[in-house]
Amino acid sequence: MANLEMEENPITLDSLEKGINNPAFSSLGEEGLYEECDGPRGGSKDKSRGEGKGRVSSYCRKALQPASKAKRFCKAHAKALRMVFWGLLGAAYLCYFIAACWLNFQRALALVVITAVVVFFMCWRLFKKYCGAKVLLLLSPVWKCFQKSCPWLKWLLSVAVLGGLVTWLALDTARNPEQLISLAGFCFLVLFLFAFSKHHGAVSWRAVFWGLGLEFLVGLFILRTTPGTQAFQWLGDQIQFFLSYTKAGSSFVFGNTLIEDVFAFQALPIIVFFSCVMSILYYLGFMQWLILKISWLLQVSMGTTATETLSVAGNIFVGQSEAPLLIRPYLADMTNSEIHAVMTGGFSTIAGSVMGAYISFGIDASSLIAASVMAAPCALAMSKLIYPEVEESKFKGKESVRLSRGEEQNILEAASNGAAASVGLVANIAANLIAFLAVLEFINAALCWFGEMVDIKDLSFQMICSYVLMPVAFLMGADWADSPLVAELLGIKIFLNEFVAYQQLATYKKNRLSGLEEWIGGRKQWISERAETITTFALCGFANFGSIGIMLGGLTSIVPERKSNFASIVLRALLTGICVSMLNSCLAGLFYVPKEVSDCVTFLSTANFTSTSYPIYTCCKQLFASTVLENGTLSFTGAWAGLAESVPCLMQCCGHYNHTSC
Repeated sequence: MANLEMEENPITLDSLEKGINNPAFSSLGEEGLYEECDGPRGGSKDKSRGEGKGRVSSYCRKALQPASKAKRFCKAHAKALRMVFWGLLGAAYLCYFIAACWLNFQRALALVVITAVVVFFMCWRLFKKYCGAKVLLLLSPVWKCFQKSCPWLKWLLSVAVLGGLVTWLALDTARNPEQLISLAGFCFLVLFLFAFSKHHGAVSWRAVFWGLGLEFLVGLFILRTTPGTQAFQWLGDQIQFFLSYTKAGSSFVFGNTLIEDVFAFQALPIIVFFSCVMSILYYLGFMQWLILKISWLLQVSMGTTATETLSVAGNIFVGQSEAPLLIRPYLADMTNSEIHAVMTGGFSTIAGSVMGAYISFGIDASSLIAASVMAAPCALAMSKLIYPEVEESKFKGKESVRLSRGEEQNILEAASNGAAASVGLVANIAANLIAFLAVLEFINAALCWFGEMVDIKDLSFQMICSYVLMPVAFLMGADWADSPLVAELLGIKIFLNEFVAYQQLATYKKNRLSGLEEWIGGRKQWISERAETITTFALCGFANFGSIGIMLGGLTSIVPERKSNFASIVLRALLTGICVSMLNSCLAGLFYVPKEVSDCVTFLSTANFTSTSYPIYTCCKQLFASTVLENGTLSFTGAWAGLAESVPCLMQCCGHYNHTSC
């Protein structure tokens, strides 16, 4: 009987989401249980039941009474019980927090930061809920006054910002004039995109200037301020530490030997782990909350529509195929300019999952995170510069758009789905690497053969890229000596993919950090730290010709009737995405501050020369430059003059590096 009652009143997810009690657990269900024990209400005195059944029904009623009373009590005092539960949980966490800070505050600093952020947003939410309307009412006269004086205030603020920017650039670049090259490259790229604009007269300069301004401020905060540098360095270190947990799973499946020696078993399992974590964060709603906050900031400042802004903000964390899924219901009604913004956002950034793989190569994590964050406002700005809005958008003025959510029932299903979804991505990356590297080797062999016919030795795809893109690399801020290698990496990224380019950049970085000679056999073995930073930003994006098929396939599967629109827009979006990454690299070159060893004398005197490193190479180079050989007599100038440590340090440096002084 109870089973039948449950079948008649099934448990539904809809009722749970709406907060309605499931009929299977309502008082009717309890009555059904009573009826099973006691029989029909009217037939309790039926003599055919017998005295035995009467005793059973009595016992059933007595057994169910405490549970029924407890249920009624919980329903009646649900709010109070909920407050007690959260109060006890909060008190327990407060005790834990105080104990952690008391034992070792430095160790608990990360916990303090996380707690402060959570408390701030909780207080802000409560403030908006209970005081937001009152504060807006009080501030309405001030807002009206501001709107009246808005035109001349805008001009005053613009002149002040422009004057401050020019003054800061003049003072800052006076110490490092090479930064002016990056500034010139930034201006050139913006003018280049404007020259290719589809509707020059319809450009929304508010979106352009605000987007570039936000990109500039984010870059300035991350790369030049101490709090920003430390915060993103800490975040990068935590991500590296977090990704190291991948070894626990991959070593169990593949063994320690494979994950240490084979690339596929080192980098690709990280993508599986990261995809699993991202799926869990989506299930918990954290990623949706974060994307909404970022998109709100971009939308309010730049005046873009909610749909395109939401997609571009999502691209900071997810790939070019996943971000459009956030706005799936609205893609069919979006204008061509909005579609172009969605595509540009996908080409200008990288997914969080592959970012983990690049970090495992040894690429600087803080630079990758900074490049992804800076790309979002820049992508929107440049998208509105090269493809301005000339249609009437259905989403203009719409403050919020609902995010689509997953269909997972619990956190375990979310984790499983995330891991399973990454299998296709891992297979795709592995297949592309095999294919592209093989094709590159074939192209180089063919070019070398053609070159030998006219006495051109070692002609290759990389050599052609180094000559064609060398001026672009120089304009981004790389030294002229480093520009050929940076141009090679740019060519690999654009014509093949960024995965191969980052792998080659990681090789150059390892050579530099190991203290390898800069030139061996007429070939440069590494690039400077400044060029590394610039290249890291320039490669951070999916803008390559192979991504065109991925972008068109992803969007067409959602809205097949707009296939022709997508095909007509995608090449312009690809060009914009390439330039957005280059604009980020120009800002990285503008904000870069050289890092040098402050006292090479002390450093080399205490250094362990059993292995080499980049600081040792730099200080040895300085020592070589300080040596003077006249008439067979060796002397030293500068900081090394008259020091007893000069000759021993020179002998140690000569043991690793070749120089005329040796």
